[in-house]
Amino acid sequence: MLLVPFVVTAPADATPGAPKFSTTTVATSVAARSDRRPVAGGLYDAKVRKTFISWAGKYEDNFVQAYDHRSSAWSTPVRVADGDSDSHNYPTMIQAPDGHLLVFRGMHNIELRMSRSPQAHSAEGTWTETLVSKNAATYPMPFVTRDGTIYVFYRETSRDLDPTKPTDTRPMLYMVSKDSGKTWKSSKDITGDEFAIGSTSRADNMNEIYIGQLRQERNGRVRIVYTLAGGGTEGHLHDRYHRNIYYAWFDPRNLHFYSVTGRDLGTQIDDADQEKYLKVAETPLTLPNAVKSPDYIQLVGTTLGQKPFLLWFTGDPDKGPLHNYMSTWNGRRWETTEVARGLRTRDMEQLDPLTWRVYATEDGKPNVNTYIVRCGKWTPETVIPTAKPVQRVEILENFRDPVRALFSGASSDRDVSIADGDITVAGFARR
Repeated sequence: MLLVPFVVTAPADATPGAPKFSTTTVATSVAARSDRRPVAGGLYDAKVRKTFISWAGKYEDNFVQAYDHRSSAWSTPVRVADGDSDSHNYPTMIQAPDGHLLVFRGMHNIELRMSRSPQAHSAEGTWTETLVSKNAATYPMPFVTRDGTIYVFYRETSRDLDPTKPTDTRPMLYMVSKDSGKTWKSSKDITGDEFAIGSTSRADNMNEIYIGQLRQERNGRVRIVYTLAGGGTEGHLHDRYHRNIYYAWFDPRNLHFYSVTGRDLGTQIDDADQEKYLKVAETPLTLPNAVKSPDYIQLVGTTLGQKPFLLWFTGDPDKGPLHNYMSTWNGRRWETTEVARGLRTRDMEQLDPLTWRVYATEDGKPNVNTYIVRCGKWTPETVIPTAKPVQRVEILENFRDPVRALFSGASSDRDVSIADGDITVAGFARR
């Protein structure tokens, strides 16, 4: 890793000439705290010209809403599943090849469940529920490949399956369906590997995998950025520390993982692989200002579809603002630059082969700030006004304006029995 010490502070106002977003609050004071990652928050269905969004309400119950682009009208929220009062049990949504909407939630450390819409291309009616996996699943990250195969990556809490395993052994696995979610096989069944990404015996006990984001590209590659968690050198403890940034990509055609240089790592990433081939940035085993660092959310993109870059952030040891980093692959090595301070980078969208728009928030403040990343350069763009603070931003799959980004409002309390955040969408007005 090459660290470049350069800082650009967060902007207070929009850059002159920057685009102006329109926002619509589609559900007021309904959002509870959620641990959802920026993956599979919603999608556009071209067949019926509707956008579907998913979000977590009171007690983390799962809701879906639809926007009709022909009538410019939003449906009332449809409750599709029980969140069991746990902020980890948030909804992630895809559309199966048969047109039905599928909502996944990892019942924290217990099992992976799926809710299926009763009709294709619609959210209306009573959804049915299926148990996909009993493998102590959390953090579902689903996607659909070109041939219609559905993958759901998830993190396993190994101790809940085997009491002899340490609490900070939590690898990544995935489930696969080739029939629109009717039947499923696990990565263990398909490859014979105990896990897809993980480790079991690190000296620092950092054997938990936290994928910040996975991003499927048009060519089928799935880019992955992740950090480690665990008890540290003091002993076993769940999520005491975070450490390091790693990058890999996954090929659904052969189920192999690859390094940034294209090295074939086979069907499983273990600790030797990640330390030798996948490490982007090494961070200290500390809690700067009591902040888990790197944060749970990291973002991944590419320039010209070839050179990946990552966005991630850490706390400040002197109780200062968050530190925002961009790590860029220059063809030979990773270069890491501090590009801003005080931001939580939430998600980003590709504008052209060279350019991405980044969405970020500042703690305790309303609004969403946007920035442009072009060929490794970070530039302030604009400010999207919101009535209340925002805790999650998700760019919708195949979005159509005026609904391209979903903003889940921050709740005033960590307990999911309190749900007073707004659900807002943002985009550009259609001409």
